[in-house]
Amino acid sequence: MVKKRNRKLKKYLSIIIPITVISIGIGVFTFSQENKQEVINNKLESILVDSPILGEPTAPLTFVEWGDYQCTYCYKFHTNTRDDIFSNFVDNGKIRFVYKDFPLNGSTSVLAAEASYCADDQNKYWAYHDELYKNWEGENTGWINFHNLKKFAYNVGLDIDVFDKCVQNEKHKQKVLNNYRYGQSIGINATPTFLIIDKEGNVQAIRGAQPYSVFDQVLNENLITNNT
Repeated sequence: MVKKRNRKLKKYLSIIIPITVISIGIGVFTFSQENKQEVINNKLESILVDSPILGEPTAPLTFVEWGDYQCTYCYKFHTNTRDDIFSNFVDNGKIRFVYKDFPLNGSTSVLAAEASYCADDQNKYWAYHDELYKNWEGENTGWINFHNLKKFAYNVGLDIDVFDKCVQNEKHKQKVLNNYRYGQSIGINATPTFLIIDKEGNVQAIRGAQPYSVFDQVLNENLITNNT
């Protein structure tokens, strides 16, 4: 579910610059100059370092999803829209896809993200990522627990003992928290939020599980701009 923290949201909305509204209520906007400069200064390194990436490394656009495994609208994006974006933009080299954790729903969302990186240790990040969404049962309903996380690990073919040790020892907890804090530092305050970043450092964002048509229009507009 898209969650907004009132005080932070008011501050954030005071500095973002809206672009053309495609439909009522659509969350498409450009970053503030301050937050955009943060991305430019880091040359995407803070987003890309140790991040799961799919697609052509030389793609003209980087498409970043900031998500929470319990988030209702993240689940809707994953089940309703993600495949179309991949087939029309990722698979043909137009964009590369990056996933960043933004666990708004508390400690169990952090735990799910930790488990995904434990799966990554065994080269099964994306399989486990998909397995979490495949077994999604709502926000804070108890479905994210050690028993289920191990079951998901078994389903994707992980070494359960190695996985369990990784999760129990909180091996990747700091990484997940660092992702969250970095997201906050550049103005992320809701899930899902998608950043579209070109090679010049221009940043545009889409907030929420918008219809595929919105992603299609915004991505194509950015591709045209970057080919001229």
